[in-house]
Amino acid sequence: MTPAALRDLVVAMVRERGAGRTICPSEVARRAAGEDGDWRCLMTQVREAASGLIRDGEIVATQRGRPVDPRSARGPIRLGLAPSDDPRGRPDPDAKG
Repeated sequence: MTPAALRDLVVAMVRERGAGRTICPSEVARRAAGEDGDWRCLMTQVREAASGLIRDGEIVATQRGRPVDPRSARGPIRLGLAPSDDPRGRPDPDAKG
């Protein structure tokens, strides 16, 4: 799976889960690998994809409720939508819709 496809999958899955809720990066890896695929080998790529999305303000990564860098965090982390009070995560007020 390409890095762009992993990024898209992370965004789709955190949006699917909804605001205020999180996913585990392993959920993304498992879905990307498919039913019989080796999802563990995708974990580093999923964390890299998450890191880029964090830089872009689309998602946040947390560990024990605190923001972390998914590339350097050791142990389990959670991924979720960027909070709505974060200016990077706010919708464009000039957008139609």
